[in-house]
Amino acid sequence: MTYHQGFRFFSGYFDRAAQVALLAAVRDIVADAPLYVPTMPHTGKAMSVRMTNAGALGWVTDRDSGYRYERLHPVTGNAWPAIPAMLVCLWRNVADYPAFPEACLVNVYDSKSRLGSHVDADEHDRNAPVVSVSLGDDAVFHIGGSRRSDPKTRMVLRSGDVVVLGGEARLAYHGVDRVRAGTSDLIEGGGRINLTLRRVTVAS
Repeated sequence: MTYHQGFRFFSGYFDRAAQVALLAAVRDIVADAPLYVPTMPHTGKAMSVRMTNAGALGWVTDRDSGYRYERLHPVTGNAWPAIPAMLVCLWRNVADYPAFPEACLVNVYDSKSRLGSHVDADEHDRNAPVVSVSLGDDAVFHIGGSRRSDPKTRMVLRSGDVVVLGGEARLAYHGVDRVRAGTSDLIEGGGRINLTLRRVTVAS
């Protein structure tokens, strides 16, 4: 299913057993790199998701320094844990890119969480795609064009789905309008986890 050139959607890429295994891997990440609430640049307003990272680099944001990648967890000061092997394998299978991902952003949503329309533009290498995995409750996802005002296409992302933003879609505005509480029993207590794989530096 293609909405924009370079946008690919893999419905149910991970079956239930694989989702359970991925969730266990996320718990291991969080044990080493605890979830925290990031803040927006300039305003310091708290975001509605909790987050952490895995990989050599982690995406972070705060009031004073804004959006960026760092090698250390901003709260613990420790290096991020490694990206789980299952996700590295996913990247090999769908990214069509010669170098490995360097960052895996873990966003945890509750029923009130949103992710405003944005472009993933903090990476030096824009030729590498962004690969995203959904776990848990359904999310209403939108993708538009190169301008925030461009028309948007909406679709429901379910647990186990994978989205790839490459080509022209790599710099398309996208976001999460809402989470549909109670649509999955994967995560105890409900909620949604999104795992986003990115290559940050240009491959040599």
